[in-house]
Amino acid sequence: MNPAVLETDRLLLRPPGPADVAPIFEICQDPEIQRWTVVPSPYRQADAEFFVHTLAADGWRTGRYPSWCVIEKATGALVGTQSLAHRGPGSAEVGYWAAPAARGKGFTIEALRAVCRWGVAERGLRRLEWTAYVGNEPSRALARRAGFTMEGTLRSYAAQRGQWRDVWMGSLLAEEVAPA
Repeated sequence: MNPAVLETDRLLLRPPGPADVAPIFEICQDPEIQRWTVVPSPYRQADAEFFVHTLAADGWRTGRYPSWCVIEKATGALVGTQSLAHRGPGSAEVGYWAAPAARGKGFTIEALRAVCRWGVAERGLRRLEWTAYVGNEPSRALARRAGFTMEGTLRSYAAQRGQWRDVWMGSLLAEEVAPA
């Protein structure tokens, strides 16, 4: 699959590249990113290199896990990441994190909406899923603002560093995706 570049009013979403290793490494030192995602903890330079050179590259090559670096156009700063993990015919799970300095500026929801539109228009997705470990209120609030319907709590559903955790799940159907 050819990598896609997405653009919004304030953001450029592009596949991760070598220049992103250092900022990803720095941002993933954030305790909240390590608390609420599956990034390794402690997060090492080698982890950022693996994400950029292996995970993201293979995700685009296979089409199963497209990932984007979210860049603020005005500054050129990396403000987050977005991804789609394909779960089966016509469905994929969204994933995202935001750099601490970028939180509260609306970047993540702007990027999420662009990724959802792309998934429906370019990949033919009929269902987008969102999950977060129980207690991740900021992620749940953002998913709700983006139009996701909360479907419930899945017990002992997702592993994080060898421990099974409960997650909240929500969905957004193709016909619910907001136009650009």
